[in-house]
Amino acid sequence: MMNQIQSEIVMILQNCLFSTSINFPFMQLHIQSDNLNDYLQEIPPVIVFSTPLVQQQIEKIKMQASTDEERAKAAFEVARDKITHSFDIQSKIITVSAEDTLQKGEGICFAKSHLLAALLRGMGIPAGFCYQRVLRKGTIDSGYALHGLNAVYLKDKGWFRLDPRGNKPGIDSQFSIETEKLAYPIRTALGEIDYPEVYAKPLDSVIKSMQESTDCSALFYNRPEMV
Repeated sequence: MMNQIQSEIVMILQNCLFSTSINFPFMQLHIQSDNLNDYLQEIPPVIVFSTPLVQQQIEKIKMQASTDEERAKAAFEVARDKITHSFDIQSKIITVSAEDTLQKGEGICFAKSHLLAALLRGMGIPAGFCYQRVLRKGTIDSGYALHGLNAVYLKDKGWFRLDPRGNKPGIDSQFSIETEKLAYPIRTALGEIDYPEVYAKPLDSVIKSMQESTDCSALFYNRPEMV
């Protein structure tokens, strides 16, 4: 009987650690500023929504969506689906700002979160920045790096998180308000951390790592490990 119970426990732990179907309850977020206006501001040169290219994308979204929820979903899908993840295609290019990410059509998680925030803020929808500490290559030996995503505020829904990282086999991030459907399961047993903070601006350490890396291959290892 004891062996059967132990086997069932092992199976449950394995499913928790290695499942790629991520469907989390709503997380209790820690909003860093009580002033919603802080989550609507431009942050030059990274989060700028007044440029012609970003405004053009915003107008496209407004034409196809009328409510804030519909527009938030459309903006999320632009950042998730229209922008290729640079690591997925082994690109050398580093994009940092929302403008550059949209223009080049690629970026890592941080860049995609910068674009999503710019699109949302440009439509008057408060958006912030969130981070997770994840294993670089799935093993402890590979080390840790921050992963960037967003939090969005809708008047009738409150704050919720979205991950525009981009889907691929094993990763399925969706626009979901009541239940989080993010890109990565956070395996605390392996030292990963899901930070609840919602920042009004990207972390300085994140921007520094992007600006000081010579190419995307270097950035893979230069990303900060913790907030």
